[in-house]
Amino acid sequence: MKKITILIFTLLISISCSKKTHWNITEFGAKADGKTVNTEAIQQAIDACSQAGGGTVTIDGGIYISGTILLKDNVNLHVAENSTLMASINPNDFYSIDPFIDATGQYRGQCLVGAADVKNISITGKGIIDGQGKMFTPATAKKTLKKLGLKEKKEDFSGLIAKDNKYVNKNIRHSNRPFLVRLVRVTNSKLKDITLRQPAAWTLHFFQCNTFEVDGIEIYSKANRNNDGIDIDSSTNGMIKNSIVNSDDDAICFKATSPLATKNVTVQDCKLSSGWGAIKFGTESMGNFEDITVKNCHIFDTRGGGIKILSADGANAKNILIDNINMVDVEMPIFIRLCERRLTYRGAEQLPTGSITNVTISNIKAVSRKKEDLRMFPTVGFYFSGTPNHKLGTINLENIDITLPGGGTEEDSKVVVPENVTQYPEFTMLGITPAYGMYARHISNLTTKNISFKVTSKDAREEIITDNVNGK
Repeated sequence: MKKITILIFTLLISISCSKKTHWNITEFGAKADGKTVNTEAIQQAIDACSQAGGGTVTIDGGIYISGTILLKDNVNLHVAENSTLMASINPNDFYSIDPFIDATGQYRGQCLVGAADVKNISITGKGIIDGQGKMFTPATAKKTLKKLGLKEKKEDFSGLIAKDNKYVNKNIRHSNRPFLVRLVRVTNSKLKDITLRQPAAWTLHFFQCNTFEVDGIEIYSKANRNNDGIDIDSSTNGMIKNSIVNSDDDAICFKATSPLATKNVTVQDCKLSSGWGAIKFGTESMGNFEDITVKNCHIFDTRGGGIKILSADGANAKNILIDNINMVDVEMPIFIRLCERRLTYRGAEQLPTGSITNVTISNIKAVSRKKEDLRMFPTVGFYFSGTPNHKLGTINLENIDITLPGGGTEEDSKVVVPENVTQYPEFTMLGITPAYGMYARHISNLTTKNISFKVTSKDAREEIITDNVNGK
């Protein structure tokens, strides 16, 4: 009997001393009624988890409404299957972390799920995070605030305005459109299996993060303007794989809204659809783009560009490999542009014009969209341009097969493409080209091997035109 008593006592002590590793937000009063704003309850669960040394905070069993919540050290936010974390429709329920003004002149930084200056965080589960982006158009947001009897909360961003004030849109303005997930200066982060839907702006933003992984997630982002899928911004040592991104704006975008580089990133085995660029570097491009690989991806139903590599604001883009990409219904298969826009962000000093070199694009098969679905007609397979004073460096192209709609006229064959050295670096700004296969100019070293262009209707333009390429 004495031994049994000792055993029970030891067991009780063991249970009482065991470390808690799981928290459910309902323990803190969260309600899955699709009405209650649970921001405080969810944040309390996250804080308790982190303070105890870390673990999992679970969202399970319905629709939970929330404003901005911030992940803390060693916290895994787990959204269970058939469960949704949904953004509040009240714009005042969101606030900014590390705010900035983007290239268009919009104040940015609000988010639904955020993290700043923390480590070892993750977002997992087969549930959904939904931004209700349609509710954050200016007109709709204004109606919501009026209905709630509230005034719009505006943060002072005057100190963030760049000295040169050379934004794409001179109307520098507040934006109450929160990103869905925004991670800032986070070390070691992971997103696994989660579905991200309908943000009011960008969907998933890594800013100055180190060591991150995205695996098996699904993004559907077509509710508002600037609906990017994944933005890798001045961030390093990342992997994005096995994911599906269907976005109204750029699908996967490497950018640098600070002078710090985006480097050592791999994207592989993804399916991508976009309204502007499936795989894009820039346009916000102060920091360098270095040692980046994109491989084994399928691009479909994409207006704008399949692959875009842009340096506009001082970025030196180098050591980029894009390999084994299949594209179907893509407007502009490959666009590379170095220009002299030189915008600044976050109070940084203006940089000199950047460079693009050591780019290899190989094993590509692309079929263009039909001519009635093109923003710019007639289109072209490759559109490469530096400027008269700043050439592209080494561009290697190998094993590429592109099918285009043709349709170029004799008049189109006589077009003179403007330089537009300081304009927004988009092919629609440069206009149509006098070639249907490849138009390339201002390049120090362009190599091609086993390149094929086919047209499905007659095109009066030349197949290939090069100007100021390889010293000629």
